[in-house]
Amino acid sequence: MNFQHRKRLIVQTVEERGSAEVHELADLLQTSEMTVRRDLTQLAASGLIYRTHGGAMKVSLATDTHRFANKTAVNAGLKDYICQLAAQEIQEGDVLFMDCGSTVFRLCQFIRNKRVTVVTNSLPVVAELMSSEVSVNLVGGEVDKERQAVHGLMAEEHMARYRANRAFIGVDGISLQNGLSAHSEKEASTAITMARQSAKTYLLCDSSKLETNKYFYFAPLSLFDVLVTDNEAKPDVVNAYRQASITIIN
Repeated sequence: MNFQHRKRLIVQTVEERGSAEVHELADLLQTSEMTVRRDLTQLAASGLIYRTHGGAMKVSLATDTHRFANKTAVNAGLKDYICQLAAQEIQEGDVLFMDCGSTVFRLCQFIRNKRVTVVTNSLPVVAELMSSEVSVNLVGGEVDKERQAVHGLMAEEHMARYRANRAFIGVDGISLQNGLSAHSEKEASTAITMARQSAKTYLLCDSSKLETNKYFYFAPLSLFDVLVTDNEAKPDVVNAYRQASITIIN
């Protein structure tokens, strides 16, 4: 495959997903990671993509990689599919933890008419559920304006006072070898606290994050009970997770 063909596929993939890792593009293009890195360097120089440490990002998202509105729009269809599956697990009267992840946020639309209680550190989740049947408990603490979420020691102490039937958390990367990884220590500590205080923890994770690793490893796979992903996950990856005794809904 020549450079022009690879260029078209790389740009198209990054535009559709919002971001892509080097190894993902290498698999897609059936070429070496070295070739992909060289291609990304040229595309970044032309202003067609934004080069990141492990891959590439859509240029329009690069001005603020953590802006919530941008994150929630990436892979929106897959996230909605995941949240529809997750919502089926929720029972009337449940107490739920919901973290500030962009996938978890999209669960709101599927629980608006349920009589449940949501404890969350996410300002967008609070805003979305304020006019619904859901009772909302906003975690107190320091507000992170970029992530539109509450983090910090006080937030963790707040969450530690509650017990939930289910926790719904997101993740930036998951792999069988290394466990869960994130871009931020803040979001990682929130996920750990919510999982610790819940009877059952669901990891909401679109298939693009399976077998990817971010820079900060924060928990083993045992942190969660159920992995909810989409039906575009590769069958061999899904089988490998199931063989590792991980419960998957997709």
